[in-house]
Amino acid sequence: MSFDHREPGTDPAAWTAFLAAVPPTPVDLHGVDAVVVVAPHPDDETLGAGGLVAVAADAGIPVHVLLVTRGEHSHPDSPTTTPEELAPRRSHEFRAALRTLHPAASATELDVPDGGLREHVDVLRTALEHRLAGAPRPTLVVAPWRGDGHRDHRIAGEVAEQVVAATPGTDLLAYPVWAWHWDDPAVPVAPWDRARALPLDADVRDRKARALAAYPSQTEPLSDAPGDEPIVDGRHAAHHLRAEEWFFAPLRSRSAESFDAHYARKPEGWDFDGSWYEQRKRAVTLAALPRPRFRSALELGCATGVLTAALTERADRVTGTDVAAAAIEQARRRAPGARFEQAAFPAEWPSGRWDLVVLSEVGYYLSPDDLDRTVDRVLDSLDDDGVLVACHWRHPDDEAVTDGDTVDARIAARWPRPAIVHHVEDDFVLSVFPGPSVVSVARAQGLVR
Repeated sequence: MSFDHREPGTDPAAWTAFLAAVPPTPVDLHGVDAVVVVAPHPDDETLGAGGLVAVAADAGIPVHVLLVTRGEHSHPDSPTTTPEELAPRRSHEFRAALRTLHPAASATELDVPDGGLREHVDVLRTALEHRLAGAPRPTLVVAPWRGDGHRDHRIAGEVAEQVVAATPGTDLLAYPVWAWHWDDPAVPVAPWDRARALPLDADVRDRKARALAAYPSQTEPLSDAPGDEPIVDGRHAAHHLRAEEWFFAPLRSRSAESFDAHYARKPEGWDFDGSWYEQRKRAVTLAALPRPRFRSALELGCATGVLTAALTERADRVTGTDVAAAAIEQARRRAPGARFEQAAFPAEWPSGRWDLVVLSEVGYYLSPDDLDRTVDRVLDSLDDDGVLVACHWRHPDDEAVTDGDTVDARIAARWPRPAIVHHVEDDFVLSVFPGPSVVSVARAQGLVR
């Protein structure tokens, strides 16, 4: 996504009509013991979450803001002001705005170069992990929506999603800033099905407006010269000074509780034994393995262990993981030669290295971020001669987060090498993704040079 803040952008009135039809799920700070706001640039905390910060102040909830950059490149074409001059000015404005919203709020300025978060991502990750480690629970993290269109916003949102997903007792809300400017309410890109709204009373709206006015370097011209125009003019500000603040809840992986409920209703799972579809798909999966024998195999989401039992005939050691205790209990009885762990990947990961990893019929239950992290963990623990086998149902599933084709394409985009097997039929897609030293079966057998 690319946009120019100097363009008029979407009319705020068009969003007003659109938002009137959005059934809002309210943001409720009751029970929240701390709030941590991630702001890529000074004023993002006010534009995106200033009302929430003020409401937290009124409720006596402590707030800490992680200011990632000082926004020194907000006016790259200015003939009157340099980034070196803007940096301290914007830092001062940030402190004044935050005092207006929440006089007791604290802040950490990470001083990452403006526009350079991708090259300094570990600075934010470490700071957020450290802040959450000492925060009371539950803690609400508020960060930019990863689809907002600005590179620093995207990366800040991704880091926040990853850290929150790995930190018990925390939750996340994502705020849009520039999406109001470039998105089209007639065909919106933003995930309004996951929208959350925080009503703002007159006093909170006034404090938010005064906090935004504390940024004259952004809301007023630096001079009359071209290149010194305001970044947040009145039209832009109108998006953020509504009677409510809008956030997006993260797309989450299917919960462990839902799998527990499934096995309580259907102890056999998905009829892995009796279904000819399951039997045939299992045979195709085993036939796609590029070697007759493996040293160490890992099956992620092993369910009741039917495929796991077959893998024990093809590997010296087999480990199966599943989030559901009932499934693991059945799997242990069905495949006594395998080792099993109850684990929710990617946050929980078995120790060891593998030359075969199987991800069958579970990838579409993962959020996009969890799927990405799962692929990364496979890559980190896969031997050079190892393979990842991914097999997924292509029809709709009411419990799924995405679908089989999306999962297969996302893995392929993240994997360093092309698949050596890519099998697609009406019902499922199966791909075998190779490690760096894997060659074709015929080449491995010496049939071709």
